[in-house]
Amino acid sequence: MELTVWRTFVTVCRLGSLSAAAAELHHTQSAVSRQIAGLERQLGVPLMERHARGVRPTHAGEVFRSHALATLNEADRAVRAARDAHDGAFHRPLAVGATPSLAAGIVPEAIRGLLERTGPVRWSLLPGLSAQLHSRVIAGDLDLAVVTDAPPGLPHDPQVERRFLGLDDMIVVLPVGHARAGRGPVHIQTLADQTWVEDNDGSAALLRQHAARAGVSARIDLAAADLLGKLALVATGHAIALIPGVLRCALRTDVTAVDLVDPPTRGIYTITPRRAPHPSTAPLLEQLATAFTSAGPARAGLRGGLPAQPSLIRGR
Repeated sequence: MELTVWRTFVTVCRLGSLSAAAAELHHTQSAVSRQIAGLERQLGVPLMERHARGVRPTHAGEVFRSHALATLNEADRAVRAARDAHDGAFHRPLAVGATPSLAAGIVPEAIRGLLERTGPVRWSLLPGLSAQLHSRVIAGDLDLAVVTDAPPGLPHDPQVERRFLGLDDMIVVLPVGHARAGRGPVHIQTLADQTWVEDNDGSAALLRQHAARAGVSARIDLAAADLLGKLALVATGHAIALIPGVLRCALRTDVTAVDLVDPPTRGIYTITPRRAPHPSTAPLLEQLATAFTSAGPARAGLRGGLPAQPSLIRGR
C-alpha cells in the first residue's frame, strides 16, 4: 500500500468531502475516488460511506484512519530524521504518551519545565488510553507514557518500569448556575437524581463504584465521544459529569467544579521501557513529579497515606 493513498484517505476523512480533498491535494475528484476505491479493494472492507453533506468513514474506516494517521506522522518524522542526520544534526526525538486528561495539563507543563532546564529537545506527544499507551511503550514507539490505574487496570509487565506519581481525586463538573455550584464538598447522595454523562468506561466504573458505596446509583443516561463533548453537555445543562481533578485548572469558563466527600481516586503512573532510555527521560520524570505536585487536588506520592506498593495497582 502506498502512503500517498493513505494520506488521501486521511485527508478525505478530515474534510468530509472528496472534492475538498481533491482541491487540497491538487488532484482531480475522480483520482481521489479511485484511490479510495483501490484502498477498499486492498483491505476488503468499505472505508467510506456517503451522507447528505458528503462522505464519512465507516466504523472500519475510522479504525483504519487512526492507525493510518499514526503511520503517516511516523513517516514524516522518519523523513525529517534522515535529513537531520544528513546535516549532522540528528538527535532522537523524545516520544511521550499521556491519557487525555494528563495531556491537557500536567504533561505539557512538565515538558515546559524540561525545556527550560535542558534547552531545546525535539519531542512529540501522543494522547491515548492507558492500555494503548502501555502497548506503544513495549513496541518501542514511546520513550515514556503517563497513565492511570482507572478500571480495567494496568497490566503487570516485566518489560516496563512503573513509577507512582500520586493519587488524583475525581471531581464533579456542573453547569454554571447549578444549585450545587460553589457549595463546597458534596455527598454523592445529593446528586443521585441528576443525569450524568460519561465518555469512557473507566470513569463510568469509578462513578458507579463510588455511588454504590454510598448506597445510591448514578444515572449515566448520556454518552460523549470524548472529554470535550462531555464538558459541552455539562455546559449546556444536559448533564453533570465526573472528571479527573487534574483538569480543574483547564476547565472552560461555562462549567464549575465541586469536590466530592470521600471522592473516588485514581493512581497516576509513568511507564518507561527497561531497555536503553532516552537521555531526556530522567529529567522529564523529575519535571512530571513537580507538575503533579503543583496540580492542586492531587496527592503526590501517597496512596491511602502510605507509599504506593506495586501490588496495589488496579488501573486502566
